[in-house]
Amino acid sequence: MSTTTRRIAIVGAGLGGLVCARTLQRRGIPVTVFEREATPDSRSQGGTLDIRDDTGQVGLRAAGLFDQFLALSRPEGQEMRLMDRSATLLHHHRPEPGDTSAPEIDRGQLRALLLNSLTPGTVRWGHSADRAVPLPDRTVRLTFTHGTAEEFDLVVGADGAWSQVRRALSDAQPAYTGVTFVEAHFDDVDRRFPAIAARAGQGAMWAKAGRLSLMAQRNAGDHLRVYIGFRGPLDWHQGLDPADTEAVRAHLLGMFEGFDEGLRDLMRHNDGAFVNRPVFVLPVPHTWNRVPGVTLLGDAAHLMPPVGVGANLAMLDGAELAQAIADRPDIDGAVAAYEKVMLPRSIDQAATTADLLAALMPDTDSTEPAFPDVLG
Repeated sequence: MSTTTRRIAIVGAGLGGLVCARTLQRRGIPVTVFEREATPDSRSQGGTLDIRDDTGQVGLRAAGLFDQFLALSRPEGQEMRLMDRSATLLHHHRPEPGDTSAPEIDRGQLRALLLNSLTPGTVRWGHSADRAVPLPDRTVRLTFTHGTAEEFDLVVGADGAWSQVRRALSDAQPAYTGVTFVEAHFDDVDRRFPAIAARAGQGAMWAKAGRLSLMAQRNAGDHLRVYIGFRGPLDWHQGLDPADTEAVRAHLLGMFEGFDEGLRDLMRHNDGAFVNRPVFVLPVPHTWNRVPGVTLLGDAAHLMPPVGVGANLAMLDGAELAQAIADRPDIDGAVAAYEKVMLPRSIDQAATTADLLAALMPDTDSTEPAFPDVLG
């Protein structure tokens, strides 16, 4: 089968799926991306990402977008302040001039860069995948929740934590880690809350003690995101109305009693509602037996804690899968070559991030912050 006649579908217009699509198109291979969101702006795309030179930047180079990425990125965002619960500064990392090892960029900006690089019409919005069904002729039928179906030579599951495509390969389901982050945000933070802005600096501030942590992260445009982290049950908010922002605020402030009052201001003065973000992960190791015509990338393949690895690996996955397809005449051989590299790497990274989450959010009441060396 020639590369020009391969029918390839990517399910999910996240960063990994879009890098894969862009890299395929650069190599002259047609691809269709199916995305359940109705439009590119249906929802907020989340906070900022540090794009690392050994993973995410490799993917962007393969996609031919590295220079455009650098123009949008914020190298100064690599600054990090680490504090204890009393706001005592324990470590202050300042990036060296010209350091582009892991510059920050808002997820929405990066996604827009990738979307705008694709051939018009590549992404079919409002298509929520229901199932990928392998057929006897080694093709795959992709069905959608609105009742239609199409057949492809390869279906790539880039559809995130709760992937529908994954069911064709694995029965694994994400499990709760015992850690939750509650997200808050500030607009126009430098003018309205200069003390909070100064504490975050140009990058991020992290204060922690035992099961509790507070992180403030600079985004573009004087926007600040806050992540209120703690160990607790999945239903920690039982008895609270999530829509009652003031009740949630009072509960969180009670949890962080004893923290510096300036740190607690991160929960006192935020704009809008709090957003509950429990942390789920896939089992480690997560592997599967080869099924012709189906593979996974990113969170669909290796959902990990949000410690700066997931988006980077997803982009590297997408680039490597596209390159394997372009370099080999048969789909099965390309997927086998890709999975031979991706699966061991993801197992190793998943184990490392699990250890990192345990160190960052220990199940202890100790007030000693004990930041891992990787953050220092």
